[in-house]
Amino acid sequence: MAFIEIDESNFQDILKEEFAKKQIVILKFGSDLCDACMALDWELETVDDKYDNVSVLSVNCGDAQELAEHYRINKVPTMIIYEDEDTTLWHKEGTMLSQDIEKIINS
Repeated sequence: MAFIEIDESNFQDILKEEFAKKQIVILKFGSDLCDACMALDWELETVDDKYDNVSVLSVNCGDAQELAEHYRINKVPTMIIYEDEDTTLWHKEGTMLSQDIEKIINS
């Protein structure tokens, strides 16, 4: 698993770097104590391992509360999939299967 852990201090820099080198960025908001977050991590790991053009950025809402508030995260896990800086493909609370995530990124 090659998730990139981000917080308020490095968020903007890492996001810009990943947009510059990847076509798809998945921003996952979660918590260490959340079983659904761990289930989504497993699904995202499958996608991350399969696609070279996908970056998964992981935000721990407990450590990055201002960032979670900025994105209006009310429940974890929440996943936002970006095609590029200006195009959001998906914004969803809860878990998803890897094949459903793949359908979104391949659309």
